[in-house]
Amino acid sequence: MALDPRDIARTVRTRDWTLRYYEAGSGHPVVLLHGSGPGATGWSNFAGNIEALARHFHVYAVDMPGWGESDPATVDRLDHVAAAIQFLDALGIEKAAFVGNSMGGQTSLRLATEHPGRISHLVTMGPPVGRMPTLFGAGDGPSEGLKVLIEAYRDASPENMRRLVEIMVYDKARFATPELCQARSDAALARPEHLRNYVAGLPKGAPLPVWVKPELLPAVQTPTLLIHGRDDRVVPFETSLYLLANIPDSRLVLLNRCGHWAMIEHADEFNRLVTDFIANT
Repeated sequence: MALDPRDIARTVRTRDWTLRYYEAGSGHPVVLLHGSGPGATGWSNFAGNIEALARHFHVYAVDMPGWGESDPATVDRLDHVAAAIQFLDALGIEKAAFVGNSMGGQTSLRLATEHPGRISHLVTMGPPVGRMPTLFGAGDGPSEGLKVLIEAYRDASPENMRRLVEIMVYDKARFATPELCQARSDAALARPEHLRNYVAGLPKGAPLPVWVKPELLPAVQTPTLLIHGRDDRVVPFETSLYLLANIPDSRLVLLNRCGHWAMIEHADEFNRLVTDFIANT
């Protein structure tokens, strides 16, 4: 029987936040961190992964501050690395594997450079590295996908959510269904304070006012698995090529016919890759 999010939803109070998370399984702790899209949550990003990973590990999919059912967060309080460390401390977790999509991948990268003793394995899917020139990406500011994402924050209608989902994935017919787009719209509009805080914080760097320092990446000793879609229109795959060149103990899986949501579009392969990597590395 498939997991029901209502059965595995939990709430924890950390030093600064009340956080919603989804918990399943036992064994080595694995923390799943979602991306920055409107309506994104630990469940919406990882519904197709939690059960498979929980057969081998103790899985925690967290709604980060400013998303889902966790506390709202203005840009001056947005530090997801600090929030992740507080989450580990509140649950008594000394060290965990971190699996992060997009914004969650950037958080995981920072955590590996700033708190190496708290992370056992690093898995990223399409993380931005920073405001750096790219060889293949557009040079006029945010990528095509990020422009659509920001517009969906300003107007989280089902139509804008359809445009967002279509640019996030390669297989539009399969994933950009009216039902999914309506559900994403409903989830985003249910927490209007999250939408307002995101838009208000854009001039000040939201959702990532603090970035990983690229010069620290060569010192990362954490075993690292980089997964990226070749067809990613949000963060170009050359970002993961850069990470591969700079993180010593890293390997890259580049997936064809895959956009920004590798864990959703290629869930079965993603689950096998992550399970094998954490269990055997």
